[in-house]
Amino acid sequence: MSDPHVHHQSPTMTSHPGDHGDHAAHAGHPDNTEHPDHTEHPDHIDHAGHGDHAGHAGHVERFRRLFWINLLLAVPVVAFSPMFAMILGYSVPDGATWIAPLLGSVMFFWGGWPFLTGAVGELRSRRPGMMLLIGLAISVAFVASWGATLGLLDHALEFWWELALLIVIMLLGHWIEMRSLAQTTSALDSLAALLPDEAERVEGDRVVAVAPGDLRVGDVVIVRPGGSVPADGRIVDGRAEMDESMVTGESRTVARSVGDAVTAGTVATDSGLRVEVTATGDDTALAGIGRLVAEAQASSSRAQRIADRAAALLFWFALGAAVVTAVVWTAVGMPDDAVVRAITVLVIACPHALGLAIPLVVSIATERAAKGGVLVKDRLALESMRTIDVVVFDKTGTLTRGEPTVTHTAVTGATDADELLAIAAAAENDSEHPLARAIVRAAQDRGVTIPASSGFSSSPAVGVTATVAGREVRVGGPRLLDDLGAREVADAEAWRAEGAIILHVAVDGDVIGGLALADEVRRESREAVDALHAAGVQVVMITGDADAVAQTVGAELGIDRVYAGVRPEDKAAKIGELQAEGLRVAMVGDGVNDAPALAQADVGIAIGAGTDVAIASAGVILASSDPRSVLSVIELSRAAYRKMTQNLWWAAGYNLISVPLAAGVLAPLGFVLPMSIGAVLMSLSTVVVALNAQLLRRLDLTPEASARAVRERAA
Repeated sequence: MSDPHVHHQSPTMTSHPGDHGDHAAHAGHPDNTEHPDHTEHPDHIDHAGHGDHAGHAGHVERFRRLFWINLLLAVPVVAFSPMFAMILGYSVPDGATWIAPLLGSVMFFWGGWPFLTGAVGELRSRRPGMMLLIGLAISVAFVASWGATLGLLDHALEFWWELALLIVIMLLGHWIEMRSLAQTTSALDSLAALLPDEAERVEGDRVVAVAPGDLRVGDVVIVRPGGSVPADGRIVDGRAEMDESMVTGESRTVARSVGDAVTAGTVATDSGLRVEVTATGDDTALAGIGRLVAEAQASSSRAQRIADRAAALLFWFALGAAVVTAVVWTAVGMPDDAVVRAITVLVIACPHALGLAIPLVVSIATERAAKGGVLVKDRLALESMRTIDVVVFDKTGTLTRGEPTVTHTAVTGATDADELLAIAAAAENDSEHPLARAIVRAAQDRGVTIPASSGFSSSPAVGVTATVAGREVRVGGPRLLDDLGAREVADAEAWRAEGAIILHVAVDGDVIGGLALADEVRRESREAVDALHAAGVQVVMITGDADAVAQTVGAELGIDRVYAGVRPEDKAAKIGELQAEGLRVAMVGDGVNDAPALAQADVGIAIGAGTDVAIASAGVILASSDPRSVLSVIELSRAAYRKMTQNLWWAAGYNLISVPLAAGVLAPLGFVLPMSIGAVLMSLSTVVVALNAQLLRRLDLTPEASARAVRERAA
């Protein structure tokens, strides 16, 4: 590569086309109940189209509509339910006695249908869970209520109001849950969007516009300045600075010329090219990344959620309790009471609170997270973050800013550092190159007055030249020194060992000093690493940069392991190696090249400023590039898990007490829990769960607050 400025390549630098040529001259370097990232979730409903939440906005809308319509129907059902009227002390008018049964039946068959189909699915898969528990409760309540309404069963079994509330609350829980899990973007669609809509194929003396999918190996295509490469190929004419950040994750442009390979989706930023196609369709590198994303997503951990486990245990508990109740009451010579008690047990065994325990916490947690700059796309990612052993950071744009900054200066003779910066900035002032901008910015940050300049020019692979105060000033890389027959500054070797880019400044042919530029490490990165260590989490950095650059950043931040020179396609494999050690891994990245690793990790965390593909492949998205935000995710995960556990204990704990009482375990002492009281207590448990979940709103999720909380807890 040819660069007027650079003596040593550091892939961390951002680079753009322009007067400096290449600053890296001397490189050296189905519809079912199974979510793609989860186990089968019967409570995700349904076996008729609600299993996969990702991208199914229509299913979310269906549950929203079902909830509101059934809520409206529930009002008259409850109001005209004899048992509810008895609790509040009023009587149902004679002409309105059939309102609750008729509307309750509509609610059962319409609002309850997703739960019934979900229950059938759980029976078929022999995996009882929330759907079977809900389906059993509403079916028993429906049959018992009609039996009581028709006079075939005890009037105490008229559960219309309980049936209505149960369906409405469960619909609300599933609507909230599905809305919180709905994904609005697809990683594979984002990959496809990187390709141009059409390609310009050379056919003899003509240029014909064709779809990228119509290209064949051997075709020659024109890539215009600012255009995307439509297929993998080899440059046969031209030279351009290529923006490969969407594939490599590194924001610095790379010079490509005749004979060099280029990748589909990369952009020629400054010049046009002619490219001979060497691979198309599924054979391109972009398609390969897509396959890695799909494979990693398909093989991710399928941990079953705690609510499902609680529901499964509660189902067997309720069923067993009902059978024992019926047998015992029949054995003591009270068969009529045996039916009433057994049905009562089955109905109140399905707590409203259990259906809301998790969705409410997730909804509030994700809302609170969004206000703190954290977008949670995948609930399992949120639940899993509290158990993470290792956080893997991509370097560029995450731990570092992804842009060059002047890190060191060295002068010769009587020139001081401020004067060196002023002269260099004056010469670079008319350039738009990132290194030029970094030099000008460094001078401005020091408050140095930048003198006027004239006669600006650039020479590819050498540097820039300008006249400052009547003197010729040149700034450039190693070829500038060759032109001048000069030696580099004494500190250059040490800078090179750190992986810095080295530029020299010459006035009237004499070198007056040198500048070292490197990708700036974020000020917050050290605090983030320290806080993660305090939380007992290892920190790993993975980058495609040269080892010298990576080791310098790793040593500065105190990172546990550094993987340097990792090719894009190998990042996911590194995550797999860590997982093979028995570690639970979170990956933080921002580029297309990070997408497979984000999907492979137990928790993928994308930087919001990153590519659509990285964002689509992750379960958590950080709105800012502050690495301390990872601590916010950990804090939120732990707090949400505490609330989930508390709510589940409350919801299930109510049953552990109320079911035996409803079954008549204290009947020998003269106490049997009335169905009406059990129903009221069940509804009150829902209120308690809702209020407990609201406490999450008090959590401070700002990056600095989260890092501070983790350190204080560790101390």
